[in-house]
Formats: sequence, structure tokens, C-alpha cells
Amino acid sequence: MTTKSNPRPEIQQLRERPNAQVVIVGGGINGLGTFRDLALQGVDVVLVERNDFVSGASAASSHMIHGGIRYLENGEFRLVKESVTERNGLLKIAPHYVKPLQTTIPIYSTFSGILAAPLRFLTHKQGKPKERGAFLIKTGLTIYDTFSREGGTVPRHSFHGRRKSLETLPKLNPELKYTATYFDASVHDPERLALDVLADGLAAGPHARAANYLEAIGAQDGGVLVRDRETGDEFTITADIVVNASGPWTDLTNAALGRATQFMGGTKGSHIVLDNPELLEACAGREIFFENNDGRIVLIYPLKGKVMVGTTDLEADMAVPAVCTEEEIDYFIELVSHVFPTIPVTREQIVYSFSGVRPLPHHDDTAPGFVSRDYRIVPGTIAGLGDTTVLSLVGGKWTTFRALSEHLANETLAALGMTRTVATLGLPIGGGAGFPATPEAERDWVARYGADVGAARATALLHRYGTKAAFVIDAIAGWDGDDAPLAAAPEYSRAEIDHLVRTERVAHLSDVFLRRTSLAFTGSVSIPLVREIGEIVANALGWSPNRRSEEEDAFQAELAAAHRVNLASGDGSEAAALR
Repeated sequence: MTTKSNPRPEIQQLRERPNAQVVIVGGGINGLGTFRDLALQGVDVVLVERNDFVSGASAASSHMIHGGIRYLENGEFRLVKESVTERNGLLKIAPHYVKPLQTTIPIYSTFSGILAAPLRFLTHKQGKPKERGAFLIKTGLTIYDTFSREGGTVPRHSFHGRRKSLETLPKLNPELKYTATYFDASVHDPERLALDVLADGLAAGPHARAANYLEAIGAQDGGVLVRDRETGDEFTITADIVVNASGPWTDLTNAALGRATQFMGGTKGSHIVLDNPELLEACAGREIFFENNDGRIVLIYPLKGKVMVGTTDLEADMAVPAVCTEEEIDYFIELVSHVFPTIPVTREQIVYSFSGVRPLPHHDDTAPGFVSRDYRIVPGTIAGLGDTTVLSLVGGKWTTFRALSEHLANETLAALGMTRTVATLGLPIGGGAGFPATPEAERDWVARYGADVGAARATALLHRYGTKAAFVIDAIAGWDGDDAPLAAAPEYSRAEIDHLVRTERVAHLSDVFLRRTSLAFTGSVSIPLVREIGEIVANALGWSPNRRSEEEDAFQAELAAAHRVNLASGDGSEAAALR
């Protein structure tokens, strides 16, 4: 690829002042949450991420914010309590992206699994798969409800027999005996929520600095040696505390800095996204969450007009890129047929797939499904960093990122001899601040901010960005050019894409398709759209024609290799899954 020049402003700032109180390595949701928390306390903090923000494990989530009913079987009651509390909190502080999610469990027996459950609880071994029956599920949901009594935001669970269940969801397998329905929450746009978290931290002041595509590659002169992956330039950042929040790559980061650790043992999870209107209608807006015949908990989840199916739980090799395999696709198709036997699902309906490695702790012979989803913080030192304290984060999940970040920030503050001055509990995130809670409030917001773009457009932007849509509307109104809808994706406009590129640290074309928008997730990418957005990005970032062409080719290659999507030849009007 063509050599880049002209350092990005954020890189130039770091080179001019290459020191801080804290350096965070890793720009996933937990690193970003800790960055935000420390920035709000006034800490001089730097975050570096080797790829784009929220492009690793955090980009491969099941789009759920949940209390973790399965964790009860692991005996992780502290984690369940914290998860439910954080779920309820995120519904309030990030209502633009986190929404209540009605979830239904199809159940095929009454007492199955009762004898096996205590053994699983005590040993965390899977053993021979044994379906959990109504008695166990009812017991678990009753306990689960107790964790929501304080600050509860969602209704309690309900149980129904076969007749009523099939009246409500007639396409379900008629062999079921019961359904259980409860509420958790979904995060419709996890990457955008993470970008809001980052923006909150950066808005705290010039003491908070962050850069993507800046990789920690070693220890030098008592600091963290970093390499700008855009230019190849290297320099050292010194700090009193180094926070290793690189998720599944925590051991690799420590090794690069000069310390061998064996903290991590993540498992791989994959998902596919289907364009299947019949399946979408059959879900009736609910997530179907159930146990497959191999004992794995899986989900069928309507989202953005498509249906996401996941997830697997397989041992992972960090040296091999995580990609959804043919075997996993076979598994997904089989499990859908188990729940909705009359609805055909084929590979041709797959518009997107994604896979990632969960940042789980090293687990020896514990079955993957029973590896703890809790987290811990491990302090230490590394010879090449001198007296600098290194805090390694082991574990963590989307649901608990705010609480985890608070714990990690508190340990960092203690090591710095500082005290907390700002609480993040209950503090709105990004576009969740002032987000209208009623239809009347939404109409008032649209009337106030929508004059320049019209009510329909203002409403769409509000639901895409929360109240930060006001900034997007301002950018659209002030854009020097024709703000036409994109010809290949009219739900977005040229000025809107230009604003995202200029204000959200976009460095590559893939950043726009995979994380600043959900165009790839919904299967909306086509060759004409790649060219259309490529032109906008090139103009905003000053790319040469050669650089633009390289970026367009690189994105299409990444889409094929990592997400199993080939853009069709010819007019490029369709995207098709690799088969």
C-alpha cells in the first residue's frame, strides 16, 4: 500500500508531549471505558489502539446487554448482580443505543437436567449434554428476577404452556411444551456506543488523548514504545501507570513489553446475519434464546431488519484470525431448523458474518461454556518499564464495562495517590444525555433541531446518534455542497458521511463501513456504494487517486476474508456470502 505521510493531529500531539500519568493499551470497550473514567477525574491519560477503536473482541459481540442467567449455573452470583445492575443502568444512561429486549426460551421437557445441574454447578464440566427442562429454567428465572428488585427497569418473567406459546409464536417447533419469556436488553449499535464513550473522554480536556492505529510494540527508555501503523514512525510514551486492556491479546501485549504471562484463555464465538423475512416475522421482535441439543446456549435475534444467529463457543488460537467457518454455518442452520422447523434457511441468505475471541481467563480443562465471565485486575511490573506499575485486565464483557472501568480506574487512582472526583454511575453517555423518553419529548426535540433537515430526517438522525444528532444536523446545514442522499444507501447522506470521517478519527475506508455505520452488518455494501463512500472519504482525508483505489480494494478484501462476503461482479448491486 502507498506510504502515508503527514501525521494525524492526535499522533503529533503525542509526539510533542510523549508522557502521561497513565497509558492504556487497548481501545476496546473496557479500555475506552477506563479512558473515559480517568479523563473525567482529570488524570493525564493516553490510550493507544493498534487497529481501529472497538475493532477487536468488542466488535464481535452478540449485541446484548444482559444479566447473564447462565452465570447462575456457574455460581457467579456477584457477576449476575453486577450485570443486572449495569443492564438497568445502561438502559437509563445510554437509551439511544441500549433498549429493552424481550426474550423467549422454547422448552421441550419438564424435569430434564435436574440431576446433571448440581454436577455442572460443582465441577464446571459439560459432561454429556442434557437439556434443561422447565423446572430448572423456572428456578433460574425466579432467582434472576430477585436481582432486579432494586432499580428494576424490565418486567419479571412469565411462563406459558404449549397452546398459548404457539398462539403467540406460531412458527415455533410444535414439539415444545412451554415457553419462558423474560426481558434483558440489547445494544443496537455497540460500535457507536463505544465511540460515544471515547468522545466523552476526549471532551474532558486536553489531558485526555487517544490514537487508533498506534501499536504498543515494546519497552524502551522506561516507557512504552509505540509504532504509528500509518507511517511506520516509532516513539516512546512514558507514564506512571500502564493499563493493559488489550482483551484476548493481554498476554501478547505483556510479552511485547517484556513480561511472559498466561492470564488469558479466550474462546471463539461466531455469528451470521440473515436476510430472511419469514424468520424475521416469526421472531415477532423477540430474541429466541435457547439450548441446542449439544448443551450450548444460542440465540436467534431480529436486528436492523435482519436476523442474527449465534453463537459458538470454541477453543481459540490467538495466532489464527477468528473467522466464521463452514462448520459453524452448518451448526447455525441446523439450530434454526430445530426451533423453526418450517422456515428454510440457506447460505444464500447470509449477508454478513463475524467472529471474535472472548477475553476469558486461562481455564485448563474447564468446558468453554463454563469459563468464568467475571474479570480481575492483576498488578505487576515489567523490567523494561522500571518502576512503572502495570495493571493487566483479565476478562470483562460489554454489559459490565462501566462498572469494570470504575474498578480499574479506582485501582489506577489509588496507585497515583489520587481520589475520585466524578462518579460515572448514572452519568449519561454521549448522545444518551437528554435523549427524549416519550413520544411527546421526541416531537419537541425534532421541532427544535429539525428545521434544516426536515422532521423525518431529524427523527432518523436522533435514533442513529442520540442527541448528538444535533451536531450532525449542524454539519449538514453548514456543509459546502449538495447534501444528497447516497445513491446506493439513501438512508445516509454525503454530508453525514463527511462529518463522521472528519470528526471520528477515521483512517481507513473499512472504519466507515464496519464501525462508524452499520452498512456492512446489514448487507448493504455494494461496489457502487464502496466507490461512492470512497470518494467522500478521499476528499475529506486528502487521499490521492491511488490511495483511494487501494483503500477500496483493501476493504473489499477484508469483507471477503473476515466476513465471508464477496461483492458481486457486474454492476455490484448485490453482496453474497461466500459458499
